[in-house]
Amino acid sequence: MATFTLNRLHSLCRTAHCRAFFGGFIQRAQLSTLESVRNNEQCKLEFLGGDNNGIAVISMNRPEARNALGKQFLREFSECTNVVKFDKTLRVVILRSLVKGVFCAGADLKERAKMTNEETGPFVAGLRASVSEVANLPMPVIAAIDGFALGGGLEVALACDIRIASDDAKMGLVETRLAIIPGGGGTQRLARAIGPAKAKELIFAARVFTGKEAEDMGVVNHSVEQNTEGDAAYQRALKLGQEILPQGPVALRAAKFAINRGSEVDIASGLSFEEAGYSQVINTKDRLEGLAAFKEKRSPRFSGE
Repeated sequence: MATFTLNRLHSLCRTAHCRAFFGGFIQRAQLSTLESVRNNEQCKLEFLGGDNNGIAVISMNRPEARNALGKQFLREFSECTNVVKFDKTLRVVILRSLVKGVFCAGADLKERAKMTNEETGPFVAGLRASVSEVANLPMPVIAAIDGFALGGGLEVALACDIRIASDDAKMGLVETRLAIIPGGGGTQRLARAIGPAKAKELIFAARVFTGKEAEDMGVVNHSVEQNTEGDAAYQRALKLGQEILPQGPVALRAAKFAINRGSEVDIASGLSFEEAGYSQVINTKDRLEGLAAFKEKRSPRFSGE
């Protein structure tokens, strides 16, 4: 696992305005966020090197509870997303599980059972915010689903830009079995992914489906045959990440912005978001580097600026 240092955090803010804005955050990071991420038990953050340089991996690791979404888990999860959010050197984030056969089993029902009605609402709101942090990351995020992804676990995956599942993975939004509804964005993101009618059927029936069925319905982009190590989806996510790595990082973020914002509005408004996204890349060093590389018939060396 690559070491996350304060110097690395300083490198994320290259303008005086950015440094001024995040100055307090950077100072506090040495005492809190960075140490917290290093010492995380349930959510680990790794920066890959070599051919995978530019890829960060957030690994869920709470085997005793099948990566259930409890208070400590969500706190560590948010710490990881907060670190990668400001890293302009990153091109791709992969979300995976280190627990064989499990992506995320959903809410920690044992912990939830001890909450009062007054405590439950704020907790679910916090869970929803944590899931939205994934959706709001500026770079592409790939979910590698190598096992069960139920309830809140599937909601976390739905917040990612691209989803890859092992063909034998089991997933579903099953909250109606407990006389509740998906509370981490599932009613909205599943409907946007596959259409309202199909999403209603899956949620109303609390249906559990396989990774192959998920691909057929459009819930995931790809399903892959599981391997003996139990990480086939993760290995496929790495290959896809390697396809994304050579592309301009500013362009990747602008494209994600345009697609995400545009998909929520009519096409005329969406084209305005595309225009806004394009304007972000015009004055970048990367655009000039791309043109120079094309002219010189070489591979571009993008800096993210």
